Amino acid sequence: MFSITTFNIKVSVIPEYDIKNSFPSENRFVFRYNIFIENLGESPVKLLRRKWLIYDVGFGFTQVSGDGVIGLTPEIHPGETFKYFSNVALRSGVGSMSGIYFCKNLTTNENIEIEIPKFNLVAEVLSN
Repeated sequence: MFSITTFNIKVSVIPEYDIKNSFPSENRFVFRYNIFIENLGESPVKLLRRKWLIYDVGFGFTQVSGDGVIGLTPEIHPGETFKYFSNVALRSGVGSMSGIYFCKNLTTNENIEIEIPKFNLVAEVLSN
């Protein structure tokens, strides 16, 4: 598990190789990443947007951004955890991801940037 806390918001990531949806012979290595966003503070926050930096060894960096996550812009109240999962495909089977959640503190109306920890992606089929 990879974790980091910014502005009392803890983001944890558990990546896993998705062997069922991967096709190494076609240079398609799929990874599922499980995200846990835990509000450790005293103010509710609303997740508005995200920005990901995806690194694929041999193919470089790709940046992906958009509104919310999985079609939602959740409010996360003190003591609550918002969980979701998503997927990414790499051509090399080895890489990493990191990013930022753009949120709003609903008590102060302050815009805050919550860091998503860098996590590694390594296809199990390549580590044998």
